[in-house]
Amino acid sequence: MKGFWKYFLASLLAIVVSGILLMFIFFGFMGALASSVTSSQVAVIKSNSILEIDLSKPISEIPQANILSAITGGAPAAEVGLFEVLSAIEMAKTDEHIKGIFLKAGGNSNGWATSQQLRKALESFKSSGKFIYAYADGITQKAYYVASVADSVFINPVGNVELKGLSTNIMFYKGLLDKLEVQPEIFYCGKFKSATEPLRAYKMTDENRTQISAYQNDLWAEMVGVVVQHTGMDSTTVDSLVNAGAIQTSADAIQYKLADGLKYQDEVEQLLKAKSGIDADKELNFASLSDYKSRLSQKPSSNHIALLIAEGSIIDGKAGANSGSVIASDDFIKEIRRVRDDESIKAVVLRVNSPGGSALASENILRELQLLKAKKKLVTSMGDYAASGGYYIACQSDSVFAMPNTITGSIGVFGVMMNTEKLFNNKLGITFDVEKTAPMADMGDMNRPFTERERQIIQHGVDTIYSTFKSRVAAGRKLDIAYVDSVGQGRVWTGKAALNLHLVDGLGGMDRAIKAAASLAGISEYRVVTFPKPTSDIERLLKMVNGKDANSALLTKQLVQNELGFSFDAYQQFKLLMNNRNQVWMMLPFLPETK
Repeated sequence: MKGFWKYFLASLLAIVVSGILLMFIFFGFMGALASSVTSSQVAVIKSNSILEIDLSKPISEIPQANILSAITGGAPAAEVGLFEVLSAIEMAKTDEHIKGIFLKAGGNSNGWATSQQLRKALESFKSSGKFIYAYADGITQKAYYVASVADSVFINPVGNVELKGLSTNIMFYKGLLDKLEVQPEIFYCGKFKSATEPLRAYKMTDENRTQISAYQNDLWAEMVGVVVQHTGMDSTTVDSLVNAGAIQTSADAIQYKLADGLKYQDEVEQLLKAKSGIDADKELNFASLSDYKSRLSQKPSSNHIALLIAEGSIIDGKAGANSGSVIASDDFIKEIRRVRDDESIKAVVLRVNSPGGSALASENILRELQLLKAKKKLVTSMGDYAASGGYYIACQSDSVFAMPNTITGSIGVFGVMMNTEKLFNNKLGITFDVEKTAPMADMGDMNRPFTERERQIIQHGVDTIYSTFKSRVAAGRKLDIAYVDSVGQGRVWTGKAALNLHLVDGLGGMDRAIKAAASLAGISEYRVVTFPKPTSDIERLLKMVNGKDANSALLTKQLVQNELGFSFDAYQQFKLLMNNRNQVWMMLPFLPETK
């Protein structure tokens, strides 16, 4: 009997403790919800405020509130979409509460095209006569690209401004696969289609080096241009300083006018107080983008322009709980149909920020966009990437706009399978046997090599899809197929180069695309509505509880990213390919980071 009571009381105690823990978790969720709801209300912006923009925080295309951070004790700040950021900067020009903008320039987590569009918005802000100051202990090169727009750039007396040129570092896996005795089976069209190079080569091919050199030179020309604009030096002098490694210290940055002053943070804060009319002994009134976006509003109108956002890799089917940021064909097609059937929407801007992905998913999405275009005007705005499958879904729009720094093109196709027979046989001692009704019944199995006939069949399929790709581009861009092939072959271009090659119609950001869509639709008054619709706070919380929200994927991504560092992008692309190894792909080459 004693034993019974002992186990009974222990079980009861466990139930009570579990209940208390669940109660704390519940109230944590409710607190996060309350915080999220509060933050979604219109924020109070005090007089003499300064709009603060932290360049180290990534700007997504689709705004997402990260409720998980509020529960785990992380920063409760919400992500702000690029359209909202640009709208906030535009509104701040005439907002009497905003005296100027402060750029935290310690780093820049955004792509080159996003950075370029942000910089242009800041240039427009300067026309208001309000100030822009930038500061950091040390300013990275990509951060300086944006920060150089400021009236003054300040750095810590023992800090520095980085200006060193651009490089692209690609990780190659061929040696690893050799050691593991794994044989990649690779099929591709286009001599520049370098997405499979890390699996089949030990270093860059000449073709890949040529295309990387070309787009790096375009990006570097843009970088040098902003340095010239801020410092007054000529481009030849800038290049000579970079080649000599002459800019190393804060004194160098001052000497060559990259920076305008050496100050500690408290000194910058005193300057900001003086410029914004705040007493020296008072606190500065900073307004974050997260707070300021709640004040954004548009004039009511019966005419809507849809901003249809396609962000991430293109995959088949639906997005899973751990998919992260992807363009899942089934989900995205629903959004396209929702836009097409909404009579208040008079025109559509397709915002593409994608390196591509599944060829089949890209074709299915393009088909739905064709049906949409038959009913409404369709304009594409390209972000950091709109290449391969990303270009595929964009090419038949009425007009296509890119930023000069956009990475686009990559008109080509590839497929990857793996033969792991020797790995299992020689390394693990595992063998396989099969009984089949036809010679190719087990085609695609990873435990044997392809036969020559099977290779011919797969290559023919890849060739056919490449031919379809070229025909879609030729029809959409009104070009000859032979010409498309000459600028295709998987080659990557910047937006600036793509304009000269007739792959896009003009250079500009979302603002230009929206104005073009309105003009094509013949409307002057309109309201911009975003698709997919951001989920409400309660929907996000419920999905999170059920494990169906992107926040769980976000946490996993952050943990893995912290461990892998610069190898994370390669890991993501490799994982995507291996999880879908029997598909044909239209995708950029492993998203090499140009920095």
